[in-house]
Amino acid sequence: MKKTIIILSVFFLLLITGFLVLIVPKMTPPSQLPVLGNPGHLTGKFSFTDQRGNTITEQTVAGKVRVVEYFFTTCKGICPKMNANMRYVYDAYLHDPKVVILSHTVDPETDSVATMAAYAKKFNADPAHWMFLTGSKKALYAVAREQYLLSADEATPKDTAGDFIHTQYFALVDGENRIRGFYDGTNRGEVNQLISDIKTLE
Repeated sequence: MKKTIIILSVFFLLLITGFLVLIVPKMTPPSQLPVLGNPGHLTGKFSFTDQRGNTITEQTVAGKVRVVEYFFTTCKGICPKMNANMRYVYDAYLHDPKVVILSHTVDPETDSVATMAAYAKKFNADPAHWMFLTGSKKALYAVAREQYLLSADEATPKDTAGDFIHTQYFALVDGENRIRGFYDGTNRGEVNQLISDIKTLE
């Protein structure tokens, strides 16, 4: 009788432990990142050229988690630090087909496809995972401001030639085209948080 009670006690203990380990975590909702921008805001259509000369559109990255930045190859200020930190993001998700990095130039007159290709080589960037994009300045800036909300300017200048965006922030976009976070690309702590937050969106 005593032996039976011990066996049953051990059985129920294992049952409870299994419940706590396997069931309870699934019942607990994961931490939710906010959805940023005005209600219903989504990123939309775009068409740019990557470092291989291939056309990259919203269809290319459909359903993927995107990390987005704007920089220029001749920048001597914040850009080197930003892309050194972006390399940590790249390394963390290099083998994950559901995550891509889109690095747009803000100076397309200088940053041709060849220039972007040479710059990408400094980071050994696989173009399937880290895309360095160039194209029309007007289109690049419109996407930055209207889709990714990556501009400190309150109004879009009418003079495109004199327009210039220079921001240190990375944007995190989920597979449903919603902006889920902004991170200071010059701050390693915020970049580490970005790396962690990406995992919650997969």
